[in-house]
Amino acid sequence: MKAQFPIFDICKLSRCEQEDIFISRLAPFLDKHQNLLLSHKHTFYHIVLFTEGAGSHDIDFQRFLVRPYQIYFMGPGQVHSWSFEGKVDGYVVNFSTQFFQSLLLKADYLDQFPFFNGNVAEAVIDLSTNLHPLILDLFEKLVHESETVQHLRQDMVRVLLVQLFIQMDRLSFERPVHQATAYNYTLLRNYQKLVEKNYTSLKLPREYAELLFITPGHLNALCHEVLGQSAGEVIRDRIMLEAKRLLTNLSLTISEVAYQLNFADNSYFTKFFKKHTGLTPEKFRDGLFNQLSQDALSLQ
Repeated sequence: MKAQFPIFDICKLSRCEQEDIFISRLAPFLDKHQNLLLSHKHTFYHIVLFTEGAGSHDIDFQRFLVRPYQIYFMGPGQVHSWSFEGKVDGYVVNFSTQFFQSLLLKADYLDQFPFFNGNVAEAVIDLSTNLHPLILDLFEKLVHESETVQHLRQDMVRVLLVQLFIQMDRLSFERPVHQATAYNYTLLRNYQKLVEKNYTSLKLPREYAELLFITPGHLNALCHEVLGQSAGEVIRDRIMLEAKRLLTNLSLTISEVAYQLNFADNSYFTKFFKKHTGLTPEKFRDGLFNQLSQDALSLQ
């Protein structure tokens, strides 16, 4: 297998014109970066609003149909690819993990937004018709700021992005998944943050319940109520996602992937992976790169 999943940073995409922020209309961006149709990873935050187009896009091994006025959010490290049909346009915004640090004292400010929590189901949002003018106006202002040289331009871009995040966050609370009390939702988000930081070392719900000062039963009931899955499944899904991401890196052996995920041995990791996917890690990796090779040939 010679195919590799490329990893892009903002500098590669913008020729280092802007190292921390990149804003563009989507059509010219795609024309310039045809290679981004293939599976790849980002080292930065990535936002796209489609205003026209069809086809599909994959984020962390989940497929979504492209629709006008659909917006999606991605964080660093996620695996992504596109398969478009016909003309596609909209807006793209890429920004580094450091972009907001000079403006906001709260280092984890972005962590509060559900669309940046790594759960892909939260990150792809179809905008209701009444929101089209508001969100479109924000993106137009972002493009305008990126194309002009004005005093405090970068800070204006940051302010516009924060407005976008808050508007989308308010929308997320209108969804059924968030019809929980403010206390329960905050508790759930804290659990998800703990899992994100500790999934390789803490693999039992009771360990997280102890950190949250609640009982394992309370934690499990909360996850069932809001997410429709058990607390254990939240941990398992995060481990599985990272396993799939690591398997895209051909420089890592299966044993090294198992080690990074803190499995006792390669055999236990293989059994765990096959139980939840129906495939061995080797077969999963073969399938990924066979598809990547086919996609590459289709673009030639």
